[in-house]
Amino acid sequence: MGYFSDGFLKAAELLLNMDDATVSAIQATLSSTACALVCAMILGLPLGFLIGYTNFPGKKLARLISDTLLAFPTVLIGLVVYIFITYRGPLGHLGLLFTLPGMVIGQTILALPIIVSWTAQAVENLDPRCRQTLLTLGAQPMQLALLTIREIRYDIGMVCVTAFGRVVTEVGVAMMLGGNIRYHTRTMTTAISLETSKGEFAQGIALGLVLLLIAFIVNAALSWFRQKGRV
Repeated sequence: MGYFSDGFLKAAELLLNMDDATVSAIQATLSSTACALVCAMILGLPLGFLIGYTNFPGKKLARLISDTLLAFPTVLIGLVVYIFITYRGPLGHLGLLFTLPGMVIGQTILALPIIVSWTAQAVENLDPRCRQTLLTLGAQPMQLALLTIREIRYDIGMVCVTAFGRVVTEVGVAMMLGGNIRYHTRTMTTAISLETSKGEFAQGIALGLVLLLIAFIVNAALSWFRQKGRV
């Protein structure tokens, strides 16, 4: 087990000395994840609210599609996006393949079903008597919608934190669309995979420790939102 303890010592050294490759992987991970989450929120929150709040033809089908996409394999998302942005694809002229923007597209698609489905579920879980009471008190449609959003604000926070945790730890999309290019598109998860396959455990352990710290922060945020939601 000597190599294991040596790996931890070297990992600590890499983190303390702010190793360029390690810092680059952390920056690429956080920047692409943050951009993907913002894009998914802009698209997914209104769509999820619309699905949960209104009744329209095809609502059940929309929910079924969104819920099905929750289990969409990440490598399949990577493959579909790859086909579109590869140099021979319809979007190949944009030069998105093996770039951070290309990764963001795939990660946005990964996060979108989580935000849509869980936002719709949060709206549907509201006590229907609240809506009836507000209507009785003379609330206008816009006021009713805004008050509904206010009631589920902590649920929305939980949804966004969960989506962040899902995206920041994924490998397939980052590997296929980013190409795992050092100092450019290499993320923490792809770096861990590569370094471990090479038998170089130090950087993998260092990045793993950072991921554990992120997981702790994400879970702490989820716990906070759950507690606030019960108040």
